[in-house]
Amino acid sequence: MSNEVREAALRMYAAFNAHDHEAADSIFTADFYSHPLGTTGPAGVTRSWQRFHDTFPDAQVVVEDMVVEGDRAAVRTSVHGVSDEQAPTMLEIFRVRDGRIAELWGLSALRRDI
Repeated sequence: MSNEVREAALRMYAAFNAHDHEAADSIFTADFYSHPLGTTGPAGVTRSWQRFHDTFPDAQVVVEDMVVEGDRAAVRTSVHGVSDEQAPTMLEIFRVRDGRIAELWGLSALRRDI
């Protein structure tokens, strides 16, 4: 299971970095829930990614650390291309079901006014 969880998280970051918003349908479960955003489903992810990329077209997420246990991954990332200062850090925890991300919790040093 740990490889499946790691692969799901890495697919998500790769799609985000490539601005591949349509990939959300194959990465997230139909009933996916984002606790930080309060959104449900891949369409919510697509809208969120699109808003983010509209504001920060050069944004790239770099995985700094990933710990996988059971059906969950904890990931620390840095977000480049959003500030002239030091790259903000994010900490996200994913729950994976059947190879797709089903639930997400997160903390971020990013501004939330986008």
